[in-house]
Amino acid sequence: MTKLDMSYAAVMGRRNEIMKQAVGIDYSAFESGGIAFDYERMMREAGYTLEEIREIQSSTGVGDTPILELKNLTALARKYAPKGKGARIFIKDEAANPSGSFKARRAANAVYHAKRHGYKGVIAATSGNYGAAVASQAAMRGLKCIIVQECYDSSMTGQPEILEKLRACEAYGAEVVQLSVGPELFYTFLVLLEETGYFNASLYTPFGIAGVETLGYELVEQFRARTGRAPDKVLITHAGGGNVTGTARGVLKAGATDTEIVGASVDLSGLHMASDHDFNRKSFTTGHTGFGIPFATWPDRADVPRNAARPLRYLDRYVLVKQGEVFYITEALAVLEGLERGPAGNTSLTAAFTVAQGMDQDQTIVVQETEYTGAGKHPMPQLSFARSNGIELLFGNPDDEKPGTNIIFPKDPSFIKVRDFDLDKARHSYIRNCVTNNKLESVSPADLKFLAEDTKSSEDYVRGVLRELGTEVK
Repeated sequence: MTKLDMSYAAVMGRRNEIMKQAVGIDYSAFESGGIAFDYERMMREAGYTLEEIREIQSSTGVGDTPILELKNLTALARKYAPKGKGARIFIKDEAANPSGSFKARRAANAVYHAKRHGYKGVIAATSGNYGAAVASQAAMRGLKCIIVQECYDSSMTGQPEILEKLRACEAYGAEVVQLSVGPELFYTFLVLLEETGYFNASLYTPFGIAGVETLGYELVEQFRARTGRAPDKVLITHAGGGNVTGTARGVLKAGATDTEIVGASVDLSGLHMASDHDFNRKSFTTGHTGFGIPFATWPDRADVPRNAARPLRYLDRYVLVKQGEVFYITEALAVLEGLERGPAGNTSLTAAFTVAQGMDQDQTIVVQETEYTGAGKHPMPQLSFARSNGIELLFGNPDDEKPGTNIIFPKDPSFIKVRDFDLDKARHSYIRNCVTNNKLESVSPADLKFLAEDTKSSEDYVRGVLRELGTEVK
């Protein structure tokens, strides 16, 4: 038997073959040879129907989570809003899922598919919440589970939130492969997939994204039953794009075409996510610009050939908030509403607090997910860790916050605000990345149509960007 070459270059050279075996999807069947691929056909043929997914999730206690109205936080927002303004703020409490986050929806679908198709185990590369969800679902389905996680910097120092997520994965019976920050994560992931023959329970397959569609659909159903109509805005924490994509698709499938989809990320500009120096100088491990902007502007950087998470297809608005503001709202949620919840959902809640102030009082805004908190996820250990890394903790104007140097809590709620990220800038970057990464001098009409759909723009808009790039349409 010929021994496989396990060098970095050789394994990377086999990545498409490894992925095909580990996911069971022939992505080439949906591609046309250029930039374009049949996204909707891939989602339809490689996944499950919404009704099937709801049954799959229900069988392991996932979904059907409650909608909670935050009356006290709404009252506080109205105190700082213009007269007659201040929409009603709601949250969908996804912490009620078995593993404590919305990612149980993605994991339930992926693990069910792996079991159905005879895989003995599942593997996922994740910062943690998804790992815990996969491990939880694998335990219910009787499958082995390996989680590959970046846990430490080169001094083997781990951030409290990441170590808490590691603990959760192990508590559900998973083997956690702990790595330091760097390019070895994807290499290790591929090696494990090849050696074990396990299913790649990637966040970015059609199974994972379709699993989140139930969240958006359910949310609209619940709002219509409660208020007689769909919510005016849905606020979604944006990281790799799956949360935005899946929720928005579910909202659209429920017929809520007028509901505005707003993404929110913590502003960590200036920090590099793959930098050993910067790894422990951020106080948020997900839901930040280090994931949100790169994945919006080049989704196919993911661990599958074609990412099913396409956030620019669905975002109507993208806003940024500061670390200090999220910590402030996290405490406000606990003190005013009696709800302790983790950092990711509180990112979009922070944005909702401000966005609601520009809306009429009879309008509704919903933060579409919460996550569990405790141990390292709680603000106190995160802030203590920040201080131990030389980061100043101050009260003042969060606009003056410099990621990696300080965290500035707002002096009072009037200092909490959102900063709009220019979606046209993201669209321009995405189109440029498509052309450059595919080494194209011209694009086909099919590519043109795809780019317009993938950026929620028009063919004329795409033509204008292509002209700037010196790229012609055939």
